[in-house]
Amino acid sequence: MNDSTATPATETPGIAASSDPSPERFVPPAAPSLSVGVIGNCAFSAVVDARARIVWCCLPRFDGDPVFNALLDPRENASAWAIELEDCVRSEQHYEPNTAVLRTRLYDSTGQAIEVCDFAPRFFSRSRYFRPLSIVRRVRPIAGAPRIRVTLQPRFQWGELAPTLTRGSNHIRYVGPEFTLRLNTDAPVSHILSRQPFVAAREYNFLLGADETLTDGIADTARHFEQETISYWRTWSKRLHIPFEWQDVVIRAAITLKLSLFEDTGAIVAAMTTSIPEAPGSQRNWDYRYCWLRDAFFVVRALNSLSEVGTMEDYLRWLTNVVVGSHGEHIQPLYGIGLERELPESFVENLPGYRGMGPVRVGNQAQEHFQHDVYGNIVLGAAQAFHDHRLLRRAGRADFAHLEAVGEQAVRVYGTPDAGMWELRTRARVHTSSALMSWAACDRLAKIAVALELPERAAYWQGHADRMREEILDRSWSEERQAFAESFGGNELDASILLMVEVGIIDARDPRFVSTVDAMEKTLCDGPYMRRYEAADDFGKPETAFNICTFWRIDALAKIGRKAQAREIFETMLAARNPLGLLSEDTHPVTGEMWGNFPQTYSMVGIINAAVRLSAPWESAI
Repeated sequence: MNDSTATPATETPGIAASSDPSPERFVPPAAPSLSVGVIGNCAFSAVVDARARIVWCCLPRFDGDPVFNALLDPRENASAWAIELEDCVRSEQHYEPNTAVLRTRLYDSTGQAIEVCDFAPRFFSRSRYFRPLSIVRRVRPIAGAPRIRVTLQPRFQWGELAPTLTRGSNHIRYVGPEFTLRLNTDAPVSHILSRQPFVAAREYNFLLGADETLTDGIADTARHFEQETISYWRTWSKRLHIPFEWQDVVIRAAITLKLSLFEDTGAIVAAMTTSIPEAPGSQRNWDYRYCWLRDAFFVVRALNSLSEVGTMEDYLRWLTNVVVGSHGEHIQPLYGIGLERELPESFVENLPGYRGMGPVRVGNQAQEHFQHDVYGNIVLGAAQAFHDHRLLRRAGRADFAHLEAVGEQAVRVYGTPDAGMWELRTRARVHTSSALMSWAACDRLAKIAVALELPERAAYWQGHADRMREEILDRSWSEERQAFAESFGGNELDASILLMVEVGIIDARDPRFVSTVDAMEKTLCDGPYMRRYEAADDFGKPETAFNICTFWRIDALAKIGRKAQAREIFETMLAARNPLGLLSEDTHPVTGEMWGNFPQTYSMVGIINAAVRLSAPWESAI
């Protein structure tokens, strides 16, 4: 690059030594919050706050180094990418309808305003999906002659290392030890480097990504990427089979789930962040940027219900590799998105954490756990591929042979203690939910064998399923609580028991299940919200409600005929979403504030399932 010159790194990355001529005219950054949006393209994602500041972005993939980490660092010099309006007094934010393109409008006290359009390009080109590691930001004045300041401060190695800078006539390179980011822009490079405010008299374009030159002009490329990305998402959304009610709610949830797919391998991340506490000051801070087989199954099932089977096809590529690689032995509850088995848990000491509430964790110890529900989740996640005639490649007998090995493992571990689906680190029991999923594995394998015209295998798996069902319904029942308990012979209640109806082991109107729902409402519910369990765990008793449990409650109430109550709770959960329609893992039952990693696929799944379950039929209006 013969138009580039090197600039040594400064204490604040990406900022040349300069004094700000009017610092008082720019408001301080907003405090970390989950009132944020996400952009992405099934390769990576970024989190954008209400004032158009990118506060989280891991590269080169979901579980990578956060080059922008201000979500976990409330200090002034946290790494972020801000496009600030001088004298900003308010902001508005919305997604372009039915897309993952985010628009933020900033207004000053005199009515001058800009719009920032943020997205990650994704569209079909040259016989494949084009999804570069690139953030596109388009800034245009919409009123007056507003003055803006661009602050681009990436860091590497979890915030410890400032990049070395080089510059050209229309680009800046941020050079790190493992990769280099390149900003191509038609805005004044000098003003970006010095953080010098300037008047936005026209549209400016910013493309941050791989260290490559553009083949076309900066503005033309940004415009083309925006048009094609909007077209892709609108076409994708148009093909969804959505319920009549809550259509926009469901479309936003579905797009968010799609964004959680790492298309390169087919993995689905549980969330895009790490270490957002489940409750304030609780230290329940976990890294969710990996693929849990349990969570991924629920994502696939929810999208399948909307006739979006492409995500399932991608996920089955990843899942097949997990199954074949296990050689019929133990399968972990989670893996890295590139099939990594080892995810050692460590702490990032130099980041204070969300609102200063550490620790910040990288990796997840749960990969060491024995969670026996995993085998049922594998079979459930793959089952539709044997029955769905729309698929380009339907699963067949060879796939069934691999799945039977999973079923045999489900039979072997059935009725033995494990950490359970809530990943308890210091306690093992024969969890009802784990036994339930062993039953589900055998039940679905029997149905698959019927579809494949293998009567002997169907009888074999049905025999295991019948035996397990009888024992589960007997040994998990607590006469004292008049409810199904969280473990065989136990008395404590657990929201995961509600999955009994979801997977079909018992009819929703069975008096025992109805009694279980009643008992849970008295014990686990704080008004409309529902906690996971009543017993204390490794960190004490949970303070916040776990959103997916609330949605399981909604589903159970609807199935037992209490639809009015279910709708009321569903509306409460919709009100708990952030202004862009997204949910994290947990909701505080007193303050209504969101906690836990974000956006949580489990929670977005719950929105879809509840809307599909409760909506009036299309025939009621047309």
